[in-house]
Amino acid sequence: MSARRVIVMGPSGSGKTAVGAALAVDLAVEFVDADDLHPAANVAKMAAGDPLDDADRIPWLDIVGRTLADLPGGGVIACSALKRRYRDRLRAAAPEAVFVELTAPRAELARRMSAREHFMPPSLLDSQIAALEPLQADEPGFAVPNIGRVLEIAAGIAQRLSAPSTEGAPA
Repeated sequence: MSARRVIVMGPSGSGKTAVGAALAVDLAVEFVDADDLHPAANVAKMAAGDPLDDADRIPWLDIVGRTLADLPGGGVIACSALKRRYRDRLRAAAPEAVFVELTAPRAELARRMSAREHFMPPSLLDSQIAALEPLQADEPGFAVPNIGRVLEIAAGIAQRLSAPSTEGAPA
């Protein structure tokens, strides 16, 4: 793979930003938080406690996919990518992208969401969990439990991404 492109995915509170930023350091690539790419209308909708629908998400996913594809040295993007069709859309823009799905128990996700300042209120967690379609065996990537130290989790992901048997291959 000439330029590594990784999407760290999962529901709100799964640790995408923290793990993604640490992973980007380990891989020596740029990090982008897809939350920063949301149009103002999406942020306002979520801040009001309303979940996004596909009409809101699709243009944003196109921006996320193009952003990842346009990173000249590769990169890591933290993006929920909750549904397979969203991941397919991201891969249409960045075909070599590999997904890392962060998992954690619902109670831990809720605790994290309640402890942070973010436009996504904890009241939207259940809609995120309901929308989540975990990575399938034929998708490029793998799931990782995000319970523990962020730097250790990121280092483990970087090691797994560098292993010849997993680089760009389905889980």
